[in-house]
Amino acid sequence: MRIAVFADVHGNLLALEAVLADIASRSPDATVNLGDCLSGPLQAAATADLLMSRDFLTIRGNHDRQLLDRPFEQMGAADQAAYSEINDSHRAWLATFPATAMLDDMFLCHGSPDSDLTYLLEHVGPNGASLAPPEQVRDLLHGISQPVVLCGHTHTQRAVTVTDGPLVINPGSVGLPGFYDDVPYPHVIQCGSPHARYAILDESGGHWLADFVAVEYDWDSAAAIAAKAGSPWARAIATGYAQTL
Repeated sequence: MRIAVFADVHGNLLALEAVLADIASRSPDATVNLGDCLSGPLQAAATADLLMSRDFLTIRGNHDRQLLDRPFEQMGAADQAAYSEINDSHRAWLATFPATAMLDDMFLCHGSPDSDLTYLLEHVGPNGASLAPPEQVRDLLHGISQPVVLCGHTHTQRAVTVTDGPLVINPGSVGLPGFYDDVPYPHVIQCGSPHARYAILDESGGHWLADFVAVEYDWDSAAAIAAKAGSPWARAIATGYAQTL
């Protein structure tokens, strides 16, 4: 069985189109989307239209939720940009996303099983972000019995094996290869190249193997859209390195 997994499109239509074309060339049995579909200063409405035309199992990301659960004036800049573009049919589609799901022997979430905001595979401390220690990952996966866990949120391609636990896969981000955040401490996540990222999972002999994919696309045009909106995302989209605020 072959599964394509992507996440964190963030309204980057050009990156999504390239990833979906690459996925099609690999003929997966199923494709799943781990959320954060639209928020950002790019092409939210057109991205929603494209995703709505596909029948992907889609998990609700924190930004998908934030487009629905708070008034406009309480949204961050990325959510406000998307909200200003999308319509009622797009919002109704977002409202159908589950917080978590299961597919075959996989558990799907956006951040961690209990929270769409919690980093599962990264630790953030006073010195920034780093790979989470095994005990943190194990604690966040309490009660999860599936041998494979798929997560997104941190935009970083990783495969982490938990001792006596699951294989955890983050496919990386389709649309935003770097970002800055200040919660709970200031930190930067960055991939170092502007490629659109996703993962292919293949089952072999009862085990799942992950192939991480980086896809070329017209990131200069995508960055130009962000730059026109005055967004610091432009640097990350063009280079893979985040702009700190």
